[in-house]
Amino acid sequence: MKRQLLKGNTAVVKGAVLAGCDAFYGYPITPASEIAEAAAEYLPKAGGTFLQAESEIAAINMVYGASSGGARVMTASSGPGISLKSEGISYMAGAELPCVIVSIVRGGPGLGNIAPEQSDYNQIVKGGGHGNYHSIVLAPNSVQEMFDFGKIAFNLADKYRTPVFIMADGFIGQMMEPVEIGEPDTEFFDKTDWSVEGTEETRDNLITSIHLDPDDLEDVNKKLQEKYNKIEQNEVRYEEITSSDDEMIVVSFGITSRIVISAVEQLREEGVEVGFFRPQTLFPFPNQKINSLADQVDDFLVVELNNGQMVNDVKRAINGKASTHFQNRMGGNLPEIETIQKKIKQIIG
Repeated sequence: MKRQLLKGNTAVVKGAVLAGCDAFYGYPITPASEIAEAAAEYLPKAGGTFLQAESEIAAINMVYGASSGGARVMTASSGPGISLKSEGISYMAGAELPCVIVSIVRGGPGLGNIAPEQSDYNQIVKGGGHGNYHSIVLAPNSVQEMFDFGKIAFNLADKYRTPVFIMADGFIGQMMEPVEIGEPDTEFFDKTDWSVEGTEETRDNLITSIHLDPDDLEDVNKKLQEKYNKIEQNEVRYEEITSSDDEMIVVSFGITSRIVISAVEQLREEGVEVGFFRPQTLFPFPNQKINSLADQVDDFLVVELNNGQMVNDVKRAINGKASTHFQNRMGGNLPEIETIQKKIKQIIG
């Protein structure tokens, strides 16, 4: 086990390399550009391919092609670039092609700014493109998790034949922290029953997302929904600091969760009965766990760097069992520990 000081954007690439990533196709955009730089440095050394495409649209279609051939393939971008990739991502979901997409979220809408935000939650978690599809969405809150999720994402993508997002705000992508570097993956999924690899055994395989007969397309959609249901049953991840005495729970993800943890731990030391909950998967969302927590507390506070997006999923999970409160910053601003603590004390009374 090695220990290295890494930037988040570099850590996710090192995780991908150890997961056996074969290729990276992308186009630089702040604050995600270091991912392409790291991929250009490390992938060729590991026998992989790096190519800077002429556009985000070209990049995601290269990802489609490489994945069709059975490769473990990756791309990365930020808000405007993810918007351009959305059609290709929907095509990959429809064709059941695995890939890993890293989104380092910046301020929006429009060009916005390059400061960190969480304003792309709906874009990424709710699908983003057209059609009845989901992508698995991992939400790291540390550089270590950027590395870990960089490995985990490829296994999830291959297991379920689906795009997997690693969604991090600009702070997580740009910050540097010590990272424990594990061993490379040695076992991989057999893709010969569906991929097109130019071999005799894959000659009859067909990769497509178009189904002109309505009954055929309905069957495809039913199959996808069954897969998403299986993902929701088996792949939920979360972190919590809770006890049976809690009066309320604060929910957040990404960099915001780091601030919230500090606020909650200080209050718990003072005797304030408040808990903390962090979804590590935004899809599948930890609905059942949050619903069970709602049997124990009267109030939830959701803290986000956006106009209020995950808060809607928290409300659905609570299903009327408790009250939901919201606190936010936008434009690349972060909430302060003292402000969160003041809000918590106001709610608890």
